[in-house]
Amino acid sequence: MPEQRPVATSQQPAESEDDATLRMLTNLQDRLYRITAPILVNNTDLCKGNARNLLGFTAKNKYSYSIELASTAERILGLDERLQVLGVLSGSGASKVGMRRGDKLLAIEGSSIPTGLNAERQAAAMLLPLMKNRAAVKLNVLRNNSDVELTVPLTYACAFGIELGNSDHVNAYNDGRRVMITRGMMNFVQSDNELAYVLAKEIAHNSLRHASKQNIVGTVSAIIENLVRIQPDLTTMAGSAGIKAMPQELDAEADRLALYMLARAGYKIDDAPRFWQRLATQYPATVLNGYTAIHPGVAHRLSVIERTVGEIKTKQASRRPLVP
Repeated sequence: MPEQRPVATSQQPAESEDDATLRMLTNLQDRLYRITAPILVNNTDLCKGNARNLLGFTAKNKYSYSIELASTAERILGLDERLQVLGVLSGSGASKVGMRRGDKLLAIEGSSIPTGLNAERQAAAMLLPLMKNRAAVKLNVLRNNSDVELTVPLTYACAFGIELGNSDHVNAYNDGRRVMITRGMMNFVQSDNELAYVLAKEIAHNSLRHASKQNIVGTVSAIIENLVRIQPDLTTMAGSAGIKAMPQELDAEADRLALYMLARAGYKIDDAPRFWQRLATQYPATVLNGYTAIHPGVAHRLSVIERTVGEIKTKQASRRPLVP
């Protein structure tokens, strides 16, 4: 449900529009990370060469947002010049050793972590070579004004970025490296399990390199870059925004892989056919910025989904490996 804004009092002024928007988007992004975590961690052998060691948390500072929103991020999220942990991947090494939201990054393996305007990019360049041949890394974080040292086991997981699209369109995108779920789609789903269906489907498309096979990587990447903004340019989203309709064979291939990923991650798959049918009914292909417009092979997809659900249930009952 949409977050209600607090009523203004003499002690508590009403939130500005920017404040309310940033708070809402942060809550939705947190939900995405939480639902995606078991899919990424439990499917490294199914994500087709896209798995690698990860730290298992996300960190940002106030400059991770637009210049206009830097002060809002400081006020609402408590961010400053230092990179601060905003999300910890459930089941990751970071989670297991007690990394917390709000921890501020001080150093890794004894070297100070950059601060300021380009801290995210500089820290990523610094961290990447350190993570290739290690089982764990030593991090120092600032917590309650104390320097806390943590030895963080690296987490082997499917290495896809998970993004929130700031749009009411009921859609989802993948560009080979990232998955994006729109606000509209998150409002449409009726449970965490349904959100997992959509996330797994986009992760499966990435694992199968479908954006590359369709020659739409650049187009989808541009859409993702636009929709991650607090104020995206929605005039560029007319029609299907230049995305080709997915051939039904590729779409069904992703549905099949996604169902296996979901089952291995502990999600219930029985309601998958009903969910995809409801989405196609409420947002048919004539809704040009909706999911079905770029995934029109609904009948074929549903037949494959129903068959795959039965196949997985049989394997689960006989305790056979859940491998497509």
